[in-house]
Amino acid sequence: MAATDGVPVRCQRIGCDTVFTEQDNVDGSCRYHDSGPIFHDGMKEWSCCKQKSHDFSLFLAIPGCKTGKHTTEKPATKIVSTNTRKPAPVQSSTQKKSEESCSRCRQGFFCSDHGSQGRPSKAAVVLGDTDNPVENSPAPVKKKIGINEPQTCRNKGCGKTFKEKENHETACEYHPGPAVFHDRLRGWKCCDVHVKEFDEFLSIPPCAKGWHNADAA
Repeated sequence: MAATDGVPVRCQRIGCDTVFTEQDNVDGSCRYHDSGPIFHDGMKEWSCCKQKSHDFSLFLAIPGCKTGKHTTEKPATKIVSTNTRKPAPVQSSTQKKSEESCSRCRQGFFCSDHGSQGRPSKAAVVLGDTDNPVENSPAPVKKKIGINEPQTCRNKGCGKTFKEKENHETACEYHPGPAVFHDRLRGWKCCDVHVKEFDEFLSIPPCAKGWHNADAA
């Protein structure tokens, strides 16, 4: 659908999500990513600008590296995986994978085939959670933050900047569960919404409300 004069529409470029009208759609008004993400060994990286993060919420909050005009046309993007790990062999071609032979279950990922979280190993990684945990490490000491100091919320699906004096029990809209990528579907375990395209995944509305948290796990 093309934007018409005076009618506000939402930009479909990845990393923008701005509501605009044709009158204010000028060169440089849109900031976006023009190519899809790369997921590798727990790292999330934009293939267009090489900016990366282990934290999924902070990854989604990375500003776009390109500028131009807003558009209502959805871009064609693909998720690139550089994980070369081979899946576990299946004992029978007619028998459904058991949890013991399913590579995703053994790695601790949520598996839609078996409907449950697999048994996590020490190397298990769930998108949005802290990667590469260090065993027996002391708890970090939290620094004192002023009530007027800007902070970035690290709740999954939020990523907004907030001040503690304005924080309250419904200030944050977020996903309490991990992101799930399985069999070409992307979604959230908490609200059980799964889509095929990455830009559709980014537009899935948060399913919970609560306090902003700059130290979310």
